[in-house]
Amino acid sequence: MKKIGFLSFGHWSPSPHSQVRSASDALLQSIELAVAAEEIGADGAYFRVHHFARQLASPFPLLAAAAARTSRIELGTGVIDMRYENPLYMAEDAGAADLISGGRLQLGISRGSPEQVIDGFRHFGHRPAEGASDADMARESSRRLLEVLEGEGFAEPNPRPMFPNPPGLLRIEPHSPGLRDRIWWGAGSRATAEWAGEQGMNLMSSTLLTEDTGVPFHRLQAEQIQRFRDAWAEAGHDREPRVSVSRSIFPVVSDLDRQLFWRERHSTDQVGRLDGGDARFGRTYAGEPDALVADLAEDEAIAAADTLLLTVPNQLGVDYNAHVIESVLTHLAPELGWR
Repeated sequence: MKKIGFLSFGHWSPSPHSQVRSASDALLQSIELAVAAEEIGADGAYFRVHHFARQLASPFPLLAAAAARTSRIELGTGVIDMRYENPLYMAEDAGAADLISGGRLQLGISRGSPEQVIDGFRHFGHRPAEGASDADMARESSRRLLEVLEGEGFAEPNPRPMFPNPPGLLRIEPHSPGLRDRIWWGAGSRATAEWAGEQGMNLMSSTLLTEDTGVPFHRLQAEQIQRFRDAWAEAGHDREPRVSVSRSIFPVVSDLDRQLFWRERHSTDQVGRLDGGDARFGRTYAGEPDALVADLAEDEAIAAADTLLLTVPNQLGVDYNAHVIESVLTHLAPELGWR
């Protein structure tokens, strides 16, 4: 059994070929897709966060709005770039959104992906400490966020406050119990997956790894997942971790599907360069359901994960993306034993 959700980058473009032509369209349609996904039986609605881009950027208003319109589906991010975040302010926003959702938030965080601008985090007022890198800064912000989400008091109360304080040191409010266990690290390599396991964060792995060992993407990702689980066990955490992988999967069950994705039927892994290093990109799965069932049954990383996130082409609109999600749930999930 797997949880199956969607992951949207929330692209928008004024192009007449796009169903999402403004930031308003991207936000409102994201909420509508979360509602539609819940109605057809999906388990999660996840949203990417990119700054300085015509994409989704500020996740917490969106997550809170989607939470108010849904009742069951998990709501998450994949991922928030921690180089841009004030961890205490983020803890307040996350706590509020999680309480509105009734404890359904699943927050993916990480060092982030290649940026639209040079050192964009500096425009947000964040700079690495002397001798540290931006990756170090992201990990330190993540460590602080996890610490604050534990809910322990740390701030000395004012002896003459405006309102009465509870006894002892004060914590960030609102505090949402359990949110600390629903933080995921978006790992781009085997080493960062091990670090996530040591820290007690769930693992979120995408269709991209910033390393290449010559083996197929799904096997490299399966090795990453196993190293994460080994690190988790060695750290002695007292709960079972969760692992998600993302895939582009398009069952061809209509003429429109065939028109849009026939070129992807023979998709393969790609190897390239990213941030000065080797990277391996996973393939797109597109084709008739029977063929996809056979192909997906060989994907070792999907088999090792408890959660599958379907990357959706959001600019094709809510109705078409709901169709894609429903096609996976209907034509593939039962045959593969995911449901």
